Amino acid sequence: MSLFLGIDTSNYTTSCALFDSETRKVKSLKKLLPVKSGEKGIRQSDAVFHHTKQLPQLIEELFCESPKIDYVSCSCAPRSVKDSYMPCFLVGESAAKMLSAACDIPCYTTSHQCGHILAALYSCDRLDLAISGERFIALHVSGGTTDLLLCKANEDKELDISQIGGSLDLKAGQAVDRTGVMLGLDFPCGQELEKLALKSSRSFKLRPVIKGTSCCLSGLENLCRDMLDKGEDRCDIARFCLEYIGISVRDITRNALDQYGQMPVVFAGGVMSDSLIKDILADSFDSYFASPEFSCDNAAGVAIFGALKEGKAL
Repeated sequence: MSLFLGIDTSNYTTSCALFDSETRKVKSLKKLLPVKSGEKGIRQSDAVFHHTKQLPQLIEELFCESPKIDYVSCSCAPRSVKDSYMPCFLVGESAAKMLSAACDIPCYTTSHQCGHILAALYSCDRLDLAISGERFIALHVSGGTTDLLLCKANEDKELDISQIGGSLDLKAGQAVDRTGVMLGLDFPCGQELEKLALKSSRSFKLRPVIKGTSCCLSGLENLCRDMLDKGEDRCDIARFCLEYIGISVRDITRNALDQYGQMPVVFAGGVMSDSLIKDILADSFDSYFASPEFSCDNAAGVAIFGALKEGKAL
């Protein structure tokens, strides 16, 4: 048995996780960064401060049974591309490297995006895609990304990830949060916006702006604001927002499959845990969804990355 620790200090969540290579079970803890009511985000300096406070607390709780870790992994950048950088990831990377030196264990680094994809693959029991070399499409849809990705495992036991589409402007999670704040919800707004939307029984004829494998979501905020100004029900506005995003993701995915050929489609990221969006996508492709606890930001996929590098994930 080997025990893999994963650390992820993303823009809105501090998280750590343990992956047991024998049982293949994950124990994960996470805590949202505090955002003031009415605000739509957090400054990086504040994110770094809160991660620095929260990560030791979570690590202490995770290790309450005094496990001995054999490997440590961390996310060190938002995406798996050159020059991808965000200061908040330095907190987790520094902690991982200190643990590696103190415990004399290997340390692996990956991207937050790769962690999301691997967490989704683990959750839907398709980790075989992370080693087989079979191509698959991943949709990483969250507060900072709406990326359509072509993925394939390489000889270094890592995923080659190429962006082939996504949003050309506003990201889906930003649209969700801006609409939610507009409707009086607290940031981050995803779960509460979904609850509000489920109270609506209205249907809409939606025509999102689609350009091949890319979409434009910048107009969605204005459309929702127009509905609010006209006095339409808040639950209808919430449903309109989420269905617009779901249909946009569906249409760009269809176009990608037409262009690159049929293959599995994996949905990752916090926005993909929304039930209304999932219903739009589930019957459209050979689709795989992470369960809600593995959709949102967490370190599970980062821990599994280390297990993949060591050949102990399956």
